[in-house]
Amino acid sequence: MADPTSGAPSTVVPEHGETHDGSAAGRLNWLRAAVLGANDGIVSTAGLVVGVAAASTSRGPVLAAGVAGLAAGALSMAVGEYVSVSTQRDTEEALLAKEIRELAEEPEAELAELAEIYEGKGLSPELAHRVAVELTAHDALGAHAEAELRIDPDNLTSPWQAALASMTAFTVGALLPLLAIVLPPVSARVPVTMAAVILALVATGLLSARLGESDARRATLRVVAGGVLAMAVTYAIGSFVGIHV
Repeated sequence: MADPTSGAPSTVVPEHGETHDGSAAGRLNWLRAAVLGANDGIVSTAGLVVGVAAASTSRGPVLAAGVAGLAAGALSMAVGEYVSVSTQRDTEEALLAKEIRELAEEPEAELAELAEIYEGKGLSPELAHRVAVELTAHDALGAHAEAELRIDPDNLTSPWQAALASMTAFTVGALLPLLAIVLPPVSARVPVTMAAVILALVATGLLSARLGESDARRATLRVVAGGVLAMAVTYAIGSFVGIHV
């Protein structure tokens, strides 16, 4: 980047870098959400089928419960994500509409506000004003939306895409314990399911830790402990129900 005192227009380059970083962060958030959705599918379905398997040795009820749990969980995740992202998108669109109105009604005040933002980031008042003028001339709404609102007007999140991604991630995660519980012989299905679930949770724990740049051991132990606890509790409940009902 050129020296800010030189007056070179290349001082706007950091804004392109910030946009790139924002896009990368958005992709990481999507991937993190997919990992969490898959983890939810693994744990909730494993807990359900292990509990039913403890109460009944018949494969039919276990399969029915697992498929029902998978469908209900995937649809619940999709609806929840759709509602959440729709609310977020409505808010973003309202903020953008307000910004468009302000740019049309008070362009000088908006220009001064944009310059003040860049001055707050460390630019000199003169350079901040020049950057604000050039960015406004290039794309006034985009410049203000990014600097003030942290929104990319051309890349708003789609509720349908979010719902589909969430549903898909949950379904993929739920299929593993479902297949692990119905395919092995009756005597081995619970141990096989627990082993498969633990391995899957180790994988999701490591991946989530890598995405979040956190301690892999602690993140993995936390995820695995939660999954094992869920299966242990539902297995105990299923055993109690199978004996006393």
